[in-house]
Amino acid sequence: MTLIPFPNKKLTKKIIKLDINENIYELAINPNDLLLDVIRYKLNLTGTKRGCDMGTCGCCTVLLDGEPVLSCLTLAIQAIGKKIKTIESLQENENMHPIQECFHTEGGSQCGFCTPGFIMTSFALLKKNKNPTDEEIKQEISGNMCRCTGYIKIIKSIKKAAKKMRNSD
Repeated sequence: MTLIPFPNKKLTKKIIKLDINENIYELAINPNDLLLDVIRYKLNLTGTKRGCDMGTCGCCTVLLDGEPVLSCLTLAIQAIGKKIKTIESLQENENMHPIQECFHTEGGSQCGFCTPGFIMTSFALLKKNKNPTDEEIKQEISGNMCRCTGYIKIIKSIKKAAKKMRNSD
């Protein structure tokens, strides 16, 4: 058997700018760097979690121009020119965002590992739909997986956050 050598092409780093949580970061990245790795390891924004690395659990969900995306499947260069929002962006001063608060008070997070992904997905939903039905919530969070709960408390948390956000408008 003859082995064909793998081409030894060295990846050339590129300098890019990313708009993350309303801050502009200039970074040197490889063209194949994942957005998740840039967020967690280059910028130390560790709220975004690495779960499955296959796009099935939703733990790595961030918002890209307001839409939930899986950062484990998104190249950092795909985010150039877009507004990226991570879980760290939701807290205002010392106050939790209503979605974070409701996940806490209603038991929507147990171990908390999947919670940032659920919260970012919920944030995007509640920006578009201020009064979602249970079915609409279930549809929206269907890309997020929790191994601790039966989703009932997660749905209840999102419903309560929606009400709280409507009442504060």
